[in-house]
Amino acid sequence: MIDLRIKKLANNLLNHSINLQKNENLLVEILGEDGILLAKEIIKQAEEMGAKPYFNIINYEILRVMLKGATEEQIKLYAKHDLTKMQDMDAYIGIRATSNTSELNGLSSETMNLYNKYYTTPVHFIERVKNTKWCIVRYPNYAMAQDSKMNIDEFEDFYFHVCNLDYAKMAKAMDNLVALMNQTDKVHIIGPGTDLKFSIKGIKSEKYYGTYNIPDGEVASAPVKDSVQGYITYNTETTYNGVSFHNIRFEFKDGKIIKATANHSEELNRILDIDEGARYIGEFAIGLNPYIEKPIGDTLFDEKVKGSFHFTPGDSLEESDNGNRSSIHWDIVNIQTPKYGGGEIWFDDVLIRKDGKFVLKELEDLNPENLM
Repeated sequence: MIDLRIKKLANNLLNHSINLQKNENLLVEILGEDGILLAKEIIKQAEEMGAKPYFNIINYEILRVMLKGATEEQIKLYAKHDLTKMQDMDAYIGIRATSNTSELNGLSSETMNLYNKYYTTPVHFIERVKNTKWCIVRYPNYAMAQDSKMNIDEFEDFYFHVCNLDYAKMAKAMDNLVALMNQTDKVHIIGPGTDLKFSIKGIKSEKYYGTYNIPDGEVASAPVKDSVQGYITYNTETTYNGVSFHNIRFEFKDGKIIKATANHSEELNRILDIDEGARYIGEFAIGLNPYIEKPIGDTLFDEKVKGSFHFTPGDSLEESDNGNRSSIHWDIVNIQTPKYGGGEIWFDDVLIRKDGKFVLKELEDLNPENLM
C-alpha cells in the first residue's frame, strides 16, 4: 500500500505547485530511479484529473559516460530533442532522486560548462522556466539520508514534515516581508567574515511557497547589479559541477566579484569566469522553512534553512530581475542562527533580523515557532 504521505505530496504538487488543468501536457522527469514511486502516483493522479502526463528518466551514471567523451555537437543534438519535448509541455515536475549525488564528479570543468551552456540553459533556464508551470522536488533515498547523517526512517520523517508543510499559511505570513522589501533601498548584512552593503531599490520581491520548489520557503529579490560592496564568507558547503566547496569568500567592488577564494579557489574562479554575468549577483533571498535547521548538502533544502540567506552569483530570476544574465545560477547559503555565529540584516538602517530571528513585530509570524 502506498504511503499516504506520498499521496499527499503528489496531490500538493499537482494542485498547489503547478495547478495542473484538464487536457494539459505534463512532463514528469525523474533524475535517478529512486523517485519512481512518487512519479507513478503523480501520473496516476494527473490522469484522474484529465491531464496528459508523460515521463522521462535520466540516469546519471549513463549521462556521465556520455558526457565524458561528448563533443559540443553531441551535446547540442542531445539538447535539441529534449528542447522539442519541453516545448510541447504545459507543465513540468522534476523529481531529483539520484543514488549518488557525486555521480558527475570527474568530468572536466570544460565538459560541464559545455553541458550547462548548450543543454541546461536552453532546455531548462529558458524553455522550462519561462514557458511551463514547473516545480522541482527531491525524493528521499539512502543517499540523501546518508548525506544528512540520518537513518532512512529519520530522514523520511524529516522530509515529509518539510515538504508537506502548510505552504498556504506560509504564503500569507510572507506578505509583510515582501511589502517591506519592495519599499527598501539599502541592505546591510553583518556576520562573521561578512560585511555587505547593496541596494534592492526598484527590484521586485517575490515569495516562494511551494510553487516552484518543494521544499520551499524563501522571499527573494536581487541587488541592483552594480551596487554590491564589501565581502561575504559563506558558512555552508556547496557543490557545483561535482566539486564540493567550503569556506567560499567573495569580495565585491561596484557589484562585481573581484576576489574569490575557497578550498578549491582555482576551480571556483574557473566557474566565475564562464561569462561576464557569473561574477555578479543575480539573487538575494531569505530562508524561512521552520523544519530545516541545518544544511544537508542539497541546495533545494539548504537555501530554505531557517535563519539563513543566500547570495547567488549568476543569472537573475525573472520574477526579481536585476538584468544580470549568465549560464550559471549558484545559490550559496549563509546561516545566521547562533549555532552558526549569528548575524544581522538591516533594511534602510533598521534592524529586521538578528541571529536568524525577525525582530520587527510585523515580521514575527515568519519566525519558526509560528510557521510549524
